[in-house]
Amino acid sequence: MIDTNEKYPIIIPSAHHISTLIVRHYHEQMKHQGRHLTEGSIRSAGFWIVGGKRLISSIIHKCVTCRKFRGKEGNQIMSDLPKDRVVPGPPFSSVGVDVFGPWNVVARRTRGGVANSKRWAVLYTCLTTRAIHIEVVEELSTSAFINATRRFIVIRGKVTEFRSDRGTNFVGATDLMRIDAVNVEDGPLKEFLFRSGTVWIFNPPHSSHMGGVWERMIGVVRRILDSMLFHTTTKDLTHDVITTFMAEVTAMVNARPLLPVSTDPDNPTVLSPSMLLTQKPAETGEYITDTNSKDMYRAHWRRVQALANVFWKRWRLEFLQSLQQHRKWTVRRRDMQPGDIVLVIEKDSHRNNWPMGIVKETFPGDDGHVRTVTVQLYRNDEQKIKNYVRPITELIVLLEKENQ
Repeated sequence: MIDTNEKYPIIIPSAHHISTLIVRHYHEQMKHQGRHLTEGSIRSAGFWIVGGKRLISSIIHKCVTCRKFRGKEGNQIMSDLPKDRVVPGPPFSSVGVDVFGPWNVVARRTRGGVANSKRWAVLYTCLTTRAIHIEVVEELSTSAFINATRRFIVIRGKVTEFRSDRGTNFVGATDLMRIDAVNVEDGPLKEFLFRSGTVWIFNPPHSSHMGGVWERMIGVVRRILDSMLFHTTTKDLTHDVITTFMAEVTAMVNARPLLPVSTDPDNPTVLSPSMLLTQKPAETGEYITDTNSKDMYRAHWRRVQALANVFWKRWRLEFLQSLQQHRKWTVRRRDMQPGDIVLVIEKDSHRNNWPMGIVKETFPGDDGHVRTVTVQLYRNDEQKIKNYVRPITELIVLLEKENQ
């Protein structure tokens, strides 16, 4: 038996305010479920809203509670690559830095057995050639990191620009090494210091995707190390062994192809970072014509120069073009504005416990789009208001400023 309300429903136009109130009422009654359940409850109650699907979708889209339960994190169209990644230059002039580990190694042998300690590795990634350099450190301290960086600079030469996350050892190192530390949001100051000398640029907190260049290299290094350590017992892993392993991993990663290996017989050489670092290409292939033995010194200079020219020519024509592919963040979104109410994502807690905050300041990039903001939160446990710098990928917009 069909209920009279369903058999003879009240027809209401979607543009009427009564329709909006009805949809909101039954949407809350259905505990903020989707359009299908909300529309079913409205029809069962004896209402037929003309064009109701669009109205219900619009109201659910604007519902703050639904955004809190199921809203997606913010994103923006992918920005252009930074200048230090697309301009040819000496290797390790612009460097990304990160620390990974640890590994247990044998520190010393005692009568009762062995005493173990831990070792970490500092990875330096050239942002232009994608070459890497690894230094082993004994502790996660500013002093150990400074010593590793000094060894790196002595071997690879002066660095114009460092990039890293906001690790405490990195922040402390910039003070002790008298390097200008620049937050990613300090645009004009960053440019001024970049022209004057070495500069250290910190990514915003909780934004590991902004360091994808060196994060990707850490993943490659870890996989190679896992294969090496699989055949090594714990008692045999000493500081000397782990240092040797890191050197071998560095050579393997620097010998990797930057591009898919060509099947063209006229182009047998693999483009790799080691081609530029060691000036030693593969056995096959010559880059210059034969020279007279009397012209040995000039021939050697010509060989080195020609090899570098080949690397940069292929880097510009082949590798640089491959960086233009955008696999995500291809659509322009609304930029967050001061006054937006947001939900701050905290991955170590349940979604219902994520704090709400208000956007106080935005930091537009070179293209004018906002990807980093300052959020003001009230912490109940600390009973105080604090400001945090966060990327938009860690925020969910609950209520836009213009809709408040």
